Amino acid sequence: MKAEGSLETSLGDSATVTWTAFNAGPAEVEALFAGDIDIGYIGPVPAITANVKSQGDIQILSGATKGGAILVKREGTDINSVEDLDGKIVAIPQLGNTQHLCLLNLLAEHGLAPTSDGGTVTVAAVANADVSNTMTNEDIDAALVPEPWGSTLLSQNAELLMDYDTIYYEGDYDVAVVVVRKEFMEEHPELVEQFLAEHEAATKQLNDNQAECLDIINQELENATGKSLDDAIITEAFTRIGVSTELNEASIQQFAVISKEQGFIDELPAEDLICR
Repeated sequence: MKAEGSLETSLGDSATVTWTAFNAGPAEVEALFAGDIDIGYIGPVPAITANVKSQGDIQILSGATKGGAILVKREGTDINSVEDLDGKIVAIPQLGNTQHLCLLNLLAEHGLAPTSDGGTVTVAAVANADVSNTMTNEDIDAALVPEPWGSTLLSQNAELLMDYDTIYYEGDYDVAVVVVRKEFMEEHPELVEQFLAEHEAATKQLNDNQAECLDIINQELENATGKSLDDAIITEAFTRIGVSTELNEASIQQFAVISKEQGFIDELPAEDLICR
């Protein structure tokens, strides 16, 4: 949408579009609270947090992407299953983010817990860009990371422990959603409808013409960071990323339960979490 200017074309003179990038969900949530942005793509966990803390003023509008995370281990470790993470150090991108909650759920399913809860697994927050060096230095034993970082680590001799479809909800869980400020939606319903139409069109385009779209995405990555991904990396990454406007509400509600259990939110979101 950003690269092709489709949203600007659709809206014409009825609104001005400004695109803003955020390094992590919490910063985007603060911008939503301040009214600096009206609609955003964000992880489901910060979306839940935003909804609860704003008392329903931030709502989930649509799905965007699903799955797209893998659990990898450092080459040469004796880890062959989740149970083998006992006593090990596992990296996630950020405390309280989607991959962190997926890891906590995995550990609980296999009778393990993080050291912060009296367990034996050390969970370390490591920025995605730093995981490779941290693993090479043997400071971590495993990592649960989103794509394209997963495919990047595999290309650098990390070993696959769990693929995307065994991490959580068989890979059919929301990893990015669209959120909207309730006030903006009530004041400008026609703009929200136009945005959704372009969001759905972009989703269909990516599913129908993936190779062409990946070239566009890679160019956007280079424009934003100064570096593009190898074609093999971005192609492999999108074998694990589902692109869909449909929401898996059960996965979102389970994220909310885990968030409350871990103290990231004080209460479960109300029924207005998802805009209907």
